[in-house]
Amino acid sequence: MLWLKALHLIFMVTWFAGLFYLPRLFVYHAMSSDEISNERFKIMERKLYYGIMTPGMIITFIFGIWMLTDYAWAIYGQSGWLHIKLSLLFIMVIYHIFCGLWLVAFKHDRNQHSHVYYRWMNEVPVLFLVGIIILAVVKPF
Repeated sequence: MLWLKALHLIFMVTWFAGLFYLPRLFVYHAMSSDEISNERFKIMERKLYYGIMTPGMIITFIFGIWMLTDYAWAIYGQSGWLHIKLSLLFIMVIYHIFCGLWLVAFKHDRNQHSHVYYRWMNEVPVLFLVGIIILAVVKPF
């Protein structure tokens, strides 16, 4: 069981690394004005989203669901903290999808947001991380 937790956490960290970094790339991409930078950011964003973030998310969910079905649901299934954590994860997946939509907008040179918008969006994963970690470790409800 500890191996499942370790693998779950390792891939959660890779997912969050992408969730922290991709909006930061969007900040710089929104500020760029030359074609060379624009194309470079497109490549970086695509590789981060499809090569690190999305696989990290999928593998995080695989190990998380495995832990849920093996033991966590039987022990914590009635606990409020687990339901809140799962709800935060659902919202985080929506945020991940929005990152993908922003990526596509940049890819087709249709970005409609300023660098300030992406600076704010860059802070959103921090809220998820704090909430999810507190819920999983402290189990307050």
